[in-house]
Amino acid sequence: MNSRYSPADLEQRWQTTWRSEGLDVTPEPEDGKGFYALSMFPYPSGTLHMGHVRNYVITDVIARVQRMRGHSVLHPMGWDAFGLPAENAAIERNVDPGDWTDRNIDQMRSQLDRLGLSIDWDREQATCHSDYYRWTQWLFLELFDGGLAYRKNATVNWDPVDQTVLANEQVDADGRSWRSGALVEQRQLNQWFLRITQYAEALLNDLDQLSGWPERVRTMQANWIGRSEGAEIQFKVSSDSDTTITVFTTRPDTLAGASCVVLAPDHPLVNSLTSPDQQDVVQAFQAEVARLSALERTSDDAPKRGVFTGATVLNPLNGRALPVWIADYVLVDYGTGAVMGVPAHDQRDRRFAQSYGLAVQQVIEAEGAAAAIAAGEAWTDPGVLIHSGDFDGLNSIEAKERITRHGEQQGWAVAKVTYRLRDWLISRQRYWGCPIPIIHCPSCGAVPVPREDLPVVLPRGIDLSGKGGSPLEQQQDWVNVPCPSCGEPAKRETDTMDTFMCSSWYFLRFADPHNTEQPFSREAVNRWLPVQQYVGGIEHAILHLLYSRFFTKALKDRGLIDVAEPFDRLLTQGMVQGTTYRNPSTGKYVASADVSDPETPTDPTSGEPLEVLFEKMSKSKYNGVDPAAVIDRYGADTARMFILFKAPPEKDLEWDDSDVEGQFRFLQRIWRLVESADSRIDSLEPEERPEPLADTDAKVRRAIHIAIDAVSEDLQDEIQLNTAISELMKLTNAITSVGVAELSTSVLKEALSTLLRLLAPFAPHLAEELWHQLGGTSSVHRAGWPELDPSALVQDSVDLVIQIKGKVRGTIQVPAAADKEQLEALALASEIAAKWLEGHPPRRVIVVPGKLVNLVP
Repeated sequence: MNSRYSPADLEQRWQTTWRSEGLDVTPEPEDGKGFYALSMFPYPSGTLHMGHVRNYVITDVIARVQRMRGHSVLHPMGWDAFGLPAENAAIERNVDPGDWTDRNIDQMRSQLDRLGLSIDWDREQATCHSDYYRWTQWLFLELFDGGLAYRKNATVNWDPVDQTVLANEQVDADGRSWRSGALVEQRQLNQWFLRITQYAEALLNDLDQLSGWPERVRTMQANWIGRSEGAEIQFKVSSDSDTTITVFTTRPDTLAGASCVVLAPDHPLVNSLTSPDQQDVVQAFQAEVARLSALERTSDDAPKRGVFTGATVLNPLNGRALPVWIADYVLVDYGTGAVMGVPAHDQRDRRFAQSYGLAVQQVIEAEGAAAAIAAGEAWTDPGVLIHSGDFDGLNSIEAKERITRHGEQQGWAVAKVTYRLRDWLISRQRYWGCPIPIIHCPSCGAVPVPREDLPVVLPRGIDLSGKGGSPLEQQQDWVNVPCPSCGEPAKRETDTMDTFMCSSWYFLRFADPHNTEQPFSREAVNRWLPVQQYVGGIEHAILHLLYSRFFTKALKDRGLIDVAEPFDRLLTQGMVQGTTYRNPSTGKYVASADVSDPETPTDPTSGEPLEVLFEKMSKSKYNGVDPAAVIDRYGADTARMFILFKAPPEKDLEWDDSDVEGQFRFLQRIWRLVESADSRIDSLEPEERPEPLADTDAKVRRAIHIAIDAVSEDLQDEIQLNTAISELMKLTNAITSVGVAELSTSVLKEALSTLLRLLAPFAPHLAEELWHQLGGTSSVHRAGWPELDPSALVQDSVDLVIQIKGKVRGTIQVPAAADKEQLEALALASEIAAKWLEGHPPRRVIVVPGKLVNLVP
């Protein structure tokens, strides 16, 4: 055996062997159900970063353990390959985005291979390839046929730099695009939507079924869906009794305190309600608000601005005339696009009222309410109704129901449940995306492309400037087609789909990747879905996961699949952070290579002291660590071990080169341990153990099965990879502390066989190499997970701690079954007691069975 652990050649050799043997090819489940381990697939940027490494190694460990436990495992990989980054890169470099993306995929695949991931590459998918997006289009048509895909004119967030529509979630708190950084504008465009709101109740209620998800993620989704119970109330316009404004409120108990009704500036009634003398000021305000993003308008810190329309409505509860305003904080797409202003009992309404001198009428009484309102604060807690006519004296909770029921009887109210969730806008005015398979005919309207004509192939090799509207609009040969229904001249839809469409069903395609007749078969989905373990970043907690859940439920309702939820267990891994240097006065980051003294770092230009922080690795902060450099120096197994051991998987991880070195030394220890035993072991076939076992054998065998029990537990439900590696270290220490020469051959074989099998998911190359060095014939990854022998955990004797006056003075070995009286007698008879008590009997003896005896002089 080579006396030096040299990972470079060893790892490449075993990766080649595994590929040739098809070690990672997915077998059909013998019992009809397999184990599906999946990482959120990456965008192919071309460069692997440490966040990728952490994600994919975590999933790989889970997949390898399940294989060793005898399960058929599906562990695939693909590429979320459409989107603006590739298009922008293609524009910048004057290359085809498809060619650019394919080169990046090839590069990242080779980088992933170096990590020794047990991925079934035969199932690889790329969302930008027509053999995948053909089925994205097919599924769009399923949703279209089911009434879940529709087109409407809508106010949208427009990125003036990237020239595309953005979802609200793609606009930051400053109203800027998440991609280009440009200030987002508001525009009216015909857009395609999916009716995710039709599933709001199911998406919310079924969160209770997802016990394998982090509570934090379930809460984030529940808040995003945002269920509200209340009432829709009709306010009649004073000048026209046939016209009403519908308002949704969760506080019908405060209706008598309303001082105004406020509409969104683009509400369809604004123009007809505005009086002639207010038209100029209303139109100017509408134009001003149209330039703001939804986030700018609804921010809690933003001032609440509005304009009076000149119209009034009647409060249906008391008949009072209320002015109708428009305001920037009311959005036409949220609720009914209209709210009632109750300044005494809503803080936002109070700020608006204070700005424009609107009345403040208290209608909820409680201790401290009047004082708070007088001080300029809204009282939002429950209380008793006042100034509310026949409803005075009711508690506010009961009053909500009573006033709503009264309004229903009078015809001006209806109980209602609403959601914060909006329908999913999927249109994008860019080139590099999945074409929407619709043809617009002047006579027939929106006509779906016949399914036998799919895919609608994205034209390649076109000129991309990044300016103007959709590049597809310029491709006349592609755009102009006959209508599939009437044959008359028609035009293709030139919007492409939001990339979230492609990633909302990819996990289904992996179950049946070579199907050319349909996106997947029901049988294949039933065989593998739901995904038993999904791993990815917390940044996808809302959009990707919510859209994937919606897609799954919609396809179930369409009769295509039987599962209602896509992911059984979810692990959201923390970020990888690197040492970061920042100038506190300028806010600029400094590369570590430019810092001459890391102990007292200074700015190389100004000489100012630098802050030393741990922040998420990124190019802009000059704090990234190249995975290839780590693998070149230490090997993939060390990189894997460090990134798994440094922190619990759900926590952020602080990169530290010295800790990487520590893991390399640990693997070297295992190498030397096996090397020292090599001459005594010619095969790993179990041998009959001598009975009774010698003390050293019994001690090591107990350590073996403690490790099996603990590591198995750490890899079962709540995945704790860092503590599992700690158990491997303890087992290694237990073996080396005794020494291989002191162990019987049977126990030595059991110890090393167990150690290498427990190590295999974490450091697969080293475990494989050492397994074969000790005579293993097939792969260690096919050797089976070690089985626990509970009898090995039973101890004949234990170490008993002796304390004198509460201080530990030593330990003695005692029978494990000794009772309190026996332990007290053994402690008093010990040399430790004789030395520290000096012949005097203790005043008090405290016994904790199996652990300690405290002697109090």
